[in-house]
Amino acid sequence: MKNDIELLLKYFPKLTGQQQQQLAQLGPFYREWNQKINVISRKDIDNLYAHHILHSLAIARLIHFAPGAEILDLGTGGGFPGIPLAIFFPQVKFTLIDGTRKKVMVVEEAVNALGLTNVRPRHIRAEELKQKFDFVASRAVASLDKLVEWSFPRIKAKQQHALPNGLITLKGGDIETEIKALPRGAYTEVYALSDFFEEQYYQEKYIIYVQH
Repeated sequence: MKNDIELLLKYFPKLTGQQQQQLAQLGPFYREWNQKINVISRKDIDNLYAHHILHSLAIARLIHFAPGAEILDLGTGGGFPGIPLAIFFPQVKFTLIDGTRKKVMVVEEAVNALGLTNVRPRHIRAEELKQKFDFVASRAVASLDKLVEWSFPRIKAKQQHALPNGLITLKGGDIETEIKALPRGAYTEVYALSDFFEEQYYQEKYIIYVQH
């Protein structure tokens, strides 16, 4: 556990004592829940911090969300990237949605266990949401064109960040093909996670930002 927090501190040395404590709680929490519901692949639970929590926090290397900003985690699964980001940005409001009820239940349990007052888990599809957000974040949920289709109607017009409101998604694999499939004129930026993190796992992994 100590090594797990040290890995996070290597890249985020300013984590407060409370943030370190909350992040440390995620290990035993997900191990326990993973025995009941397959939240993270069984073979990957030992890599929770290196492959899931640090991966989620890559978004914090790209953008510092302003206090009061509203972020939608679309297809959160067991709470990624939303839970680690909510710990990192306690002044930011996160809505975590998923279409699978049992996964939302795990997120609800995590929110209660960690005392996160800035997270609202919801069992709802993106198309049914009425609320608007500064950014939509997601991690390995669907193809980029689908994410854009679901996200853009949920993005606020009013700006409060240097980076214009839009979609921020964590992806791997053949991203060129996905970017080419976007509507003409869609503005994208690609950030290699190997520029942020030196671990081998982050080769061939990216953040794709699509401006609304």
